[in-house]
Amino acid sequence: MSFAKWIGGALGWSFGGPIGAIIGLAIGSLIDGSTKGGGFLLGDGNTQGRQTSSQSRSQPQTRSGDFELSLLILASVVIKADGRQEQSELDFVRSQFVSMYGKDRANQAFKLFKNISKQHIPTRKVCLQIREMMDHASRLQLLHFLFGIAKADGMVTDDEVSQIYMISGYLGISPRDYGSIKAMFYSSTDNAYEILEITKDATDSEVKKAYRKMAKKYHPDKVIHLGEEHQKGAEEKFRHVQSAYEQLQKERRF
Repeated sequence: MSFAKWIGGALGWSFGGPIGAIIGLAIGSLIDGSTKGGGFLLGDGNTQGRQTSSQSRSQPQTRSGDFELSLLILASVVIKADGRQEQSELDFVRSQFVSMYGKDRANQAFKLFKNISKQHIPTRKVCLQIREMMDHASRLQLLHFLFGIAKADGMVTDDEVSQIYMISGYLGISPRDYGSIKAMFYSSTDNAYEILEITKDATDSEVKKAYRKMAKKYHPDKVIHLGEEHQKGAEEKFRHVQSAYEQLQKERRF
């Protein structure tokens, strides 16, 4: 499949608006080599997850190609948050894409990522486009990935936290959801409560109710429309919820 054909067939809403402008600039220096190679970049043209005319615009179903491009752009914003690009963070992005998409597809994605990272990204405009068109579960998955990037060098700087917090607000993610995902990347005695979005004074009954709620919110099936390649990250969030609940079960002995 030629690169030009992939652009026409693999993308949905992300090829318009500010995201489309960023991608357009990024592929400028890649298109010659991509068309000669006959390979594809991020997506494979699969129409799974394509929004139909009957779907509500307020609850669109995000397709894999749109999610991937959003991921690349926001990853570049977080990596530059502290004024430098750490090799460990770049390696994390590459390794995650290899894990999700395979080596060849990941290498093509990383080429695009490097061109994206050279640009000035209008973060608010990009996030508002994502917020309008991407379902809530997929946006939570984006946030989880961004914290993973920030933590890749062993620590999350204040600048990175501030950047991710700003992004989460633009994406329409509530402070509670933000705090829950953030707690998955820190070690503290209160983490289990934060992951379950409750406080220490919650009753045992409230802990159980919170677990059921969070298990439903973070269940991997919520992002099944993104394809099997994105299930690993969703399963990781789900495991954090399970571990938090098991920890509180042991502490409270119920």
